[in-house]
Amino acid sequence: MSKVTVYSTKDCPSCTMATAFLEKHRVPFESIDTSADPKAAQKMIELSGQQGGPVITVDDEVIVGFDARRLNELFGEPAPGQIFDVLIVGAGPAGLTAGEYCARKLLMTMIVSENIGGQALESWAIENYMGYRMVTGEDLMKKFEEQAKNLDLRLEIDQVTGIFGEGNLFLVKTLSGTTLQAKCLILAQGKRPRKLGVPGEEQYLGRGLSVCSTCDGPLFRAKKVAVVGGGNSALQTAIEMSGIAQSVSLIVRSTIRADPDYQKKVESKNNITVYLHSRVSTLHGGRFLTGITITDEKGGEQVVSADGVFVEIGWLPNTGLLGGFVELNKEKEIVVDINCHTSRKGVFAAGDVTSVKGKQIIIAAGEGAKAALEASEYVMKMGT
Repeated sequence: MSKVTVYSTKDCPSCTMATAFLEKHRVPFESIDTSADPKAAQKMIELSGQQGGPVITVDDEVIVGFDARRLNELFGEPAPGQIFDVLIVGAGPAGLTAGEYCARKLLMTMIVSENIGGQALESWAIENYMGYRMVTGEDLMKKFEEQAKNLDLRLEIDQVTGIFGEGNLFLVKTLSGTTLQAKCLILAQGKRPRKLGVPGEEQYLGRGLSVCSTCDGPLFRAKKVAVVGGGNSALQTAIEMSGIAQSVSLIVRSTIRADPDYQKKVESKNNITVYLHSRVSTLHGGRFLTGITITDEKGGEQVVSADGVFVEIGWLPNTGLLGGFVELNKEKEIVVDINCHTSRKGVFAAGDVTSVKGKQIIIAAGEGAKAALEASEYVMKMGT
């Protein structure tokens, strides 16, 4: 039997997914929390060259990040050749809620997603979800996941690479090589972080540059960090990191657009420096990031020391895999009507991947419920 070790951080969603995958497939493993053990964190960096988890060792093999394809190759089980009533792409608030409603309608349901929780996992604090005065994104999504796992539905951690129509069925291909069949689809794959678009970005990703502050924040304790962005997520990250890092530089392209409450909290922190009308133009460092150059609106440049840079400049819809399968708007979001119908019969969509204006967890969950009810009606009509 292989010796498996998972190096992770306490609030890392990808780390949680890795351990959940291993537990699901009954793979024994040792879990090491690098956020609580600096020596373990250093060992993780030496093994992988990465300043972020998860890092999984399987005997002498080192797997960086939650690599669903490789883990499925090592420990996965082949999916049966059954036809599902509903296949849901994505397991964020919209996808999990849709799964809940489909299962309660006694539909044979499959959810396929790269992670469980989606964008919500990266929220440090959620203060506008009914039933909670304040809850972290990770804790809220754990509640969603627990409820989903108590239902009669199948949830697979994998990446969808293509969707096709074949007669009255839909075929969904995944990165692990599986082809799934379903009578109808609910697309709820959310969005992905927007990149800086500067040279060296790929080189330093995981080596000081991060798009997940809840994942990697603890690894930069007592160090200098920068946060890029001027919205709620950016200011929330700056506030949280101010209690972890030595100093925080907040780089804002124009002016701050966050809620007044967040702005007041930033102003109250004596270790946060705000740079308005500035953008990151250069990344500096060797093996790891050591600083950035910022350029202001007049062309003036300034070098800012930073061991870590957290990018919070917005999101892009995960619709690249669709390839014209359904209609998209100019923002590349899936166009839906008031009842979550897309331009293709039998295909519904919900959550932040759609053209619905409101991008909130509670809205995504409600849209997931609507999509499931429409899918149920569609499947019922197919059988008549």
